[in-house]
Amino acid sequence: MNKILTYPLLLGLILLIGCSPAKQVTRVDTDTTIDLSGRWNDTDSRMVADGIIGECLSHPWITDHMVDASAKPVVIVGGIRNKSMEHIAVQTFISDIERAFINSGKVRTVSSAGERGELRAERADQGEFAAIETIKRMGRELGADYMMTGEINTIEDREGGDQVMFYQTDLTLTNIETNEKVWIGQKKIKKFIGRGKFKM
Repeated sequence: MNKILTYPLLLGLILLIGCSPAKQVTRVDTDTTIDLSGRWNDTDSRMVADGIIGECLSHPWITDHMVDASAKPVVIVGGIRNKSMEHIAVQTFISDIERAFINSGKVRTVSSAGERGELRAERADQGEFAAIETIKRMGRELGADYMMTGEINTIEDREGGDQVMFYQTDLTLTNIETNEKVWIGQKKIKKFIGRGKFKM
């Protein structure tokens, strides 16, 4: 009796699997905006980093520093906290911020605390094993003048099958020596996710 029931079920399962559409993978340009879920994605990370750093570097603090120090400011990107309700790849966002700083040519950017640990270990290793003429000396690190910190927050509004996602990124640039906040910036993104057409 069990065999009689099992064969039709097995046959139905095979037919179901055979009729389901095959998965397709298409390579697209990395700058292409693709919003599948409406959640924070690579495009949001890049847009916010470029926009907010552009604003930061057009603020008077950078001119004031150049007048006082006669040199480009040295910036380190510190902690960016994800205080949203979803997973956000914060390290990718930090990398986007560092890229925007470096590509501007207006500031010098130094490694984070974790990266410095690896670099120091490498210099220590060179001191023991590398040829003398190639050893990189200790005590030659570039000290940062300013640290950028911040957080990402979200607000979600949902009704039936429709959803609105609001993202707010707040960043602060602080003088490391004096603790003075020299710049505060904010970037907002709002997304509507729904089946019907959104009407204002």
